[in-house]
Amino acid sequence: MNIASFIDHTNLSPLAVSADIKQLCEEALKYNFKAVCVAPYHVKTVADMLGETKVNIATVVGFPFGYATIAPKVEEIRRAIDDGAYELDVVANLAAIKEGCWNFVQNEIDILTTSCQLHGKIIKVIIETAVLTPDEIKKMCEICATVGANFVKTSTGFNGGGATVEVVTMMRTYLPKGIAIKASGGIKTLAQAEAMIAAGAARIGTSSGMAILSEQV
Repeated sequence: MNIASFIDHTNLSPLAVSADIKQLCEEALKYNFKAVCVAPYHVKTVADMLGETKVNIATVVGFPFGYATIAPKVEEIRRAIDDGAYELDVVANLAAIKEGCWNFVQNEIDILTTSCQLHGKIIKVIIETAVLTPDEIKKMCEICATVGANFVKTSTGFNGGGATVEVVTMMRTYLPKGIAIKASGGIKTLAQAEAMIAAGAARIGTSSGMAILSEQV
């Protein structure tokens, strides 16, 4: 398995500076990571380095709590695309989910998915599985399937726990084959990454990409 081809090489630290992001891009080019995922502020820097390469450019929207209203999230998507982003990792409105406002949640995910896909871009809906009940996870998978999101992503890595094999397995049973899973949050070893992929994840989000690669013989 070429593990690098599954990894979104990530640096979402609020303290990351341009030198850190440039190093991330250099590593992605050298080792052929699937994508680089950075904060919106750094997308232009990444686009300057990776815009003509096969490494996808990813950023986050509504990060990390998801409780912004819909209009600012749409604007974040527009600006990120203008700056060069190809993949948008969008945090669902956790407050609305916990309140059970499912019509609102579906409407939001539908609008955000359309905002990405109308421009030919990929949306990964972050549902923050560590703070959801199994029933809420199932409902979010059903909503994402209904609106046709490209990916459902487990976690931001900033709220509670991250991805688990059990959650990825659960999500895979609820999602149609055409919707992929991104496992993210707390994945630091090759064994963890391989277990997530075996459970059904098509993409791994991690800031430990280099450490994971160092384990692969």
